[in-house]
Amino acid sequence: MKHSYVCCLSESCYEHAARVLGETTVRRNEALAEIIQWLQNEQPNLRIHNDVRYVVYFLRTAKYDVEKAKQKILMYYKIRSSRVEWFQNRDPFLAEIQELLDIGVFLPLKQKDIHNRQVVIIRTAAHNPKYHTQDNVFKVDKMILDLLLHLDETISIYGIVAIFDMKNVTLSHALQLPPSLVKRTVESWENYPCRPQLLEFVNAPIHVNFVLNVFRSFMSTKMKSRVKVSKRGTHIGTLVNLPPELGGTGDSYHDLTVYWKKQVQEQAFWFAETEQYRMQST
Repeated sequence: MKHSYVCCLSESCYEHAARVLGETTVRRNEALAEIIQWLQNEQPNLRIHNDVRYVVYFLRTAKYDVEKAKQKILMYYKIRSSRVEWFQNRDPFLAEIQELLDIGVFLPLKQKDIHNRQVVIIRTAAHNPKYHTQDNVFKVDKMILDLLLHLDETISIYGIVAIFDMKNVTLSHALQLPPSLVKRTVESWENYPCRPQLLEFVNAPIHVNFVLNVFRSFMSTKMKSRVKVSKRGTHIGTLVNLPPELGGTGDSYHDLTVYWKKQVQEQAFWFAETEQYRMQST
């Protein structure tokens, strides 16, 4: 890993990081040095991404609380190691991944909202439970999220907004989410270096409240405060141009699906290379 961080974002980005996250050049350099020393001296089995930006990402999620950042790093890479069903065999050309990319289960918008946050649409009922496992759905979700973080550092500063479109969700979809899987999912969300700012569930039928309550039961107080549920419209729709399927005039689900499938396929080598980054077995 390169030990020095090269500033390559706009001045306004770093001003926001200083104001909201407490990031300064001095503080960033000192915290980076401390964590890199900790990794070298105390974590011989942790294979962290070669890009030093990932350490900075974790520092930003922890608002430069170094000990908290260390715990997030450990948890994140342990999850990458233990959840092989999500983080291994991430070949975009595997049939089961191709199918879910064609369906468009996870669709980041191309433009940010008015607060510069990345908006992603998670289509919870787009897949067919008879043919697609929930673990494979989560694998594709995380592949695209990982690619976003790789391509766009500003997400670690401004954060991410997730809109869960629950249109046409069925009991079969709900049954794919036993409490054990929900717990693992929430644990992953809370340790990902992407600063989730809002989790908004839209087109939510009444009968999914049970599943949402299970999700809430595993969330931290902070995460719970960021969950919104609506039967129809979306609050974030006033802050960004959404797809027509959510009442906006932006790129359609189809156009976003085609775009992100191409982006993922073009990064097949990168996905293969990143499978090594995890907690190694002793």
